Amino acid sequence: MPAMSGGKSETAPPDVWANRIELIATIVMAAAAILTAWAAFQSAKWSGIQAIEFSKASASRIESTRLDTRAGQLTTIDVSVFLAWLEAVNDEVRNGEIVLEPGTGYQPTPGTLSAFQYERMRDEFRPAFDAWIDSRPLTNPDAPPTPFALPEYIVADSVAADAALDQAGGHTDAALVANQNSDNHVLVVVALALAIFFGGVSSKLDVTRNRLIAISMAVVIFTGASLTLAFLPKVNPF
Repeated sequence: MPAMSGGKSETAPPDVWANRIELIATIVMAAAAILTAWAAFQSAKWSGIQAIEFSKASASRIESTRLDTRAGQLTTIDVSVFLAWLEAVNDEVRNGEIVLEPGTGYQPTPGTLSAFQYERMRDEFRPAFDAWIDSRPLTNPDAPPTPFALPEYIVADSVAADAALDQAGGHTDAALVANQNSDNHVLVVVALALAIFFGGVSSKLDVTRNRLIAISMAVVIFTGASLTLAFLPKVNPF
């Protein structure tokens, strides 16, 4: 017989424990079902963000490739014009059409082929070419070998290609973060499913101790999953 204190039993009757366990199981399963729907929704939203970020990364890489290809074409044009200018200047000096004084810069002579080539240099190449001429390449051993070795030579499309590639990397990183957030919410869904399972099992067992163990497992798992879900990044549903 159970010990008596003040005329009352110190332990609740089996039917009282059964009612309490049933109530707790019902609350846990209902709350877990609600949180499962929310976690599944968040997982789906993060998966959508992942897909969008990967698409942006792909688009940025395609744009980077396009810009890099164009930059290579423009650089090829600059090299071709520069080599044509060198050949023209060499012929004109050899034929006495122009005179290059040591230590002086290049001044295009109207009507010459070298002037024709100079006037058709691209605007992006002209600053580097002028800086190279100012370095006195004919007499200065420390002068850069070509204008393309100078920091003044900048192809805007090449800079834009690098920027697009950096953007692609940023979008890829964002996609990986979104993927991890989606996986974390899926794990929460699994944990909540376990809580629902133990909550449901607790009402099917005959032995009170076993029912207490099952409902305790449900409460512990539900609490851990709920706290984890509370601290996971969320996507605004609106």
